[in-house]
Amino acid sequence: MIAGWPGLVAGPAEELVEDSLVLLEHLGDARRLVDVGSGGGLPGLPLKIARRDLVVTLVEADQAKAAFLVQACVRLELGGVEVLARRAEDAGRDPRYREVFDVAVARALAPMPTLVELCLPLVRVGGTLLAQKTDKEDLDAARHAIEVLGGSLESVAPARSAARNSGTVVVIRKIAPTPAAYPRRAGVPGRKPLLK
Repeated sequence: MIAGWPGLVAGPAEELVEDSLVLLEHLGDARRLVDVGSGGGLPGLPLKIARRDLVVTLVEADQAKAAFLVQACVRLELGGVEVLARRAEDAGRDPRYREVFDVAVARALAPMPTLVELCLPLVRVGGTLLAQKTDKEDLDAARHAIEVLGGSLESVAPARSAARNSGTVVVIRKIAPTPAAYPRRAGVPGRKPLLK
């Protein structure tokens, strides 16, 4: 389905699905998962297929990609999936989504300081953010953003796959509520990341 939808992903669909599944071992007993910047449903849909007990929200602002996600859920007969065709900044301010998820996942979303601001406001205190990155990611640049948004860098685990030979999973634990000022309005986290 992914391969048949033009412009949805860059790279072989099978490899990207396999790459999504490296997150399975990091989910623990999570029940509610949000995939931020879901695009072609990666990693959210493969994780839902592998873990049918998950209640999944796919956040994707691009309307064409969101339409694909709706169609994919229908064709795969996946219940317990909500497609949210909104920007992550808006979802993070909405009381229905703010600090309610056990785990947030993101793949190829943004540099870490921006990614943290888009994702951590959605994660409950005690929950986890799992960011798929490579071993070249500058995590020092994100330390300030992680702290400001209520997170704590827990670990960086190797997670190699055919799609990402130098892949890692950055695990951030949510240890305090995100201040009300965050996330900032749409577009600001990307233009002015929270750097020291």
